Formats: sequence, structure tokens, C-alpha cells
Amino acid sequence: MSTATLVVQENDTFLESDIVKDLIKQLRAIDTYDTYDGWSAAKIIDPLVLTKERKREIPVVGDPDGLTIARIKAYYNSLATLLEKKSGLMAVPMVNMSHEGFGRALIMVGKLVVVDKILRDTHRWGFPSLQELSEQTDKTLEKALGLIEKYNAAATD
Repeated sequence: MSTATLVVQENDTFLESDIVKDLIKQLRAIDTYDTYDGWSAAKIIDPLVLTKERKREIPVVGDPDGLTIARIKAYYNSLATLLEKKSGLMAVPMVNMSHEGFGRALIMVGKLVVVDKILRDTHRWGFPSLQELSEQTDKTLEKALGLIEKYNAAATD
């Protein structure tokens, strides 16, 4: 994938969305070599945006690299963090993936599974745009909060 040109613009309004801000915090936290020091938020989040052109450059069959797996885990950590903020209950993310990039991501609140996502072809994991990332996250959070409300006894147990 070509990293020379960024697809996320510095003035993208979705850089201010809750998920993007938290995801950038998560990505900075796992940056043990300080690679992201001095980088803008747009440059840090840019690899998660897979336009059609970028996706075309990635082979259809392949294994995810460590950085891609770390980004996936960071996303679900961010999702759990936002869910905690909105619900007031502790949310625990669990990502289990084979070396081939197949697996499952769960977020549990108490004994209740509020997010259950099957992961496939994770070497091509990403979102078409920051807007799509934000919208998909909002839908997932809305469903999760609905489950917490409906099955509150399991969520608070």
C-alpha cells in the first residue's frame, strides 16, 4: 500500500468524532518506538482508511501483519471505552484471531455480550472513510446500548 499520499485531510471534520479521537489515543499508546511523535492525527489514522484504490493494492489472500492486528485491537478497545462512557458500566473487549486473520471480536458488559463481530480477511481491514468509521461505530454503540437497556440484569451482574 502506498503511504506517500494521505487520503485523510487535516481538516476532515470526522477527526473530531469520539471514535477517531479515542482511536488515536489507543494507537499512540501502543506506539512503543515513538514513531507517531510529531505526527498529526490525520497521519496516524490514515492507514485505517482503505479506499477502493488502496484495497485494490492489497492481495485478496494474505495474512495480517502485527500492525494490522494491533489496529484492530485498538479499534475494539476504543469501542469498549466509548461504550463505558455512555453506559457507565465496564466494557471488556476480547479479540481472538488466528495467524491467518480469521477470528472474532467481542465486547462484554457484565455477563452480556453486546458486540459480536466475526473477523475475516483482516489483512484488508479498514474503513472506506472516516465518516464510514464514525457512522458504523455509532450504529454499533446504539445496538450495544439497546442490549444493555433490554438485558440490564445481565449487564450489571
